[in-house]
Amino acid sequence: MDTLVTVADVPTTADTSTDAVLTTAAPALAAMAYLLDADSEGAVSACFSDLGFIDRDVRHGSIDTAIEELPRRGWPRFLIVDISGIGDPLPHINRLAEICNLETEVIVVGERNDIVLYRALKAAGVAEYFYKPLVGKLIGRALDEIATGGRNPQPSRSGMLVFVVGVRGGVGVTTIATSLAWYFAEIRQRGVLLLDLDLYAGDAALQLDAQPSHALREALGDTKRIDELFLERGVAPVTERLGLLAGVEPLSDRVMLNEDAVMQLLDKILAHYRYVVVDLPAEIALFFPKLLHMPSTLLLVSDGSIASTREVARWRDFIGPNTPERRLLHVLNKKNAAGALPEEEMLRVIPPPDIAIQWDRHIIAAAALGTKSVQQCSAIREGMAALSLRLSGAADELVPSLWKRVFG
Repeated sequence: MDTLVTVADVPTTADTSTDAVLTTAAPALAAMAYLLDADSEGAVSACFSDLGFIDRDVRHGSIDTAIEELPRRGWPRFLIVDISGIGDPLPHINRLAEICNLETEVIVVGERNDIVLYRALKAAGVAEYFYKPLVGKLIGRALDEIATGGRNPQPSRSGMLVFVVGVRGGVGVTTIATSLAWYFAEIRQRGVLLLDLDLYAGDAALQLDAQPSHALREALGDTKRIDELFLERGVAPVTERLGLLAGVEPLSDRVMLNEDAVMQLLDKILAHYRYVVVDLPAEIALFFPKLLHMPSTLLLVSDGSIASTREVARWRDFIGPNTPERRLLHVLNKKNAAGALPEEEMLRVIPPPDIAIQWDRHIIAAAALGTKSVQQCSAIREGMAALSLRLSGAADELVPSLWKRVFG
């Protein structure tokens, strides 16, 4: 096992997100810690005192205690949380990241000297990791470097990137993408950008009753133009927290997307939104392999047909296994629709879907009226609730009745 003293720092700077719920209030305390043993509490208390933090608080508790208390108490500038005794800490880290003020620097302490854990925590946005017994000087040095800016400049902490790809036409990929973006913005109250990369036939603007523009084409032609002014003028405001970047270019114009330009665009806008949902045409995804291996979640959307089932298997092989930074979730849409493959037959070809959305004939009629009408359908609402919790690492919070309805 590699020796690990601290985790390399992860980029964190003041948030420029439009997510007002998370960023409007200044940190309530300079530093706060939730720790599970007296020795660690003593070491961290001494560090806070030595660094001159006047507003400080060290409490007995774990990362789960912080998740429960801090949304009510307010977020500190520095937060230390204890993951000792938790077999798989990443879902807990993801839940904390989902609600945490982006200005808060999170330091994690635990019991394991584990390089794999270190990389996973780094990918999740943790600034430092220390394993017990804690060395006060090391913690103090890390806090001092963050506070004084003594480290090498790092890019901003970014939001979550979600690609939505359909294995075939007609499986409802745009309905899933727009509904998910709407749900995150309006129900979960997060800052969201929906990016429709189909420049000729994208339907995201239609479903959201928004006006497409040429801003996306211009941004992909010169990514240096992407700044605060571009985001203000080029992103169509759908709601207070949901923005849309989409265009419908003339069929006579030939616009050739460049993979590096798309990746640069995503890097820049991820610093401004909690979630960036990308409606990604399959033909683009197949020819942009680097794009699909960005730190992200890929939602692979299918229906229950035999052809879709075959394509899910092919896409799984194409994408490869999940990594700490990148994962694939299979969304089975229109479950139990007429002509769907029996479940036992489907499971002979592919693993069970991660999320299943029941067939509801009302969704078809509602889709013609846009995302607002689609959200009135119970099947899509429950599917988006389950999907949003999976993406935020809080799937275990689903109540059993909802879990049963969504997964059948």
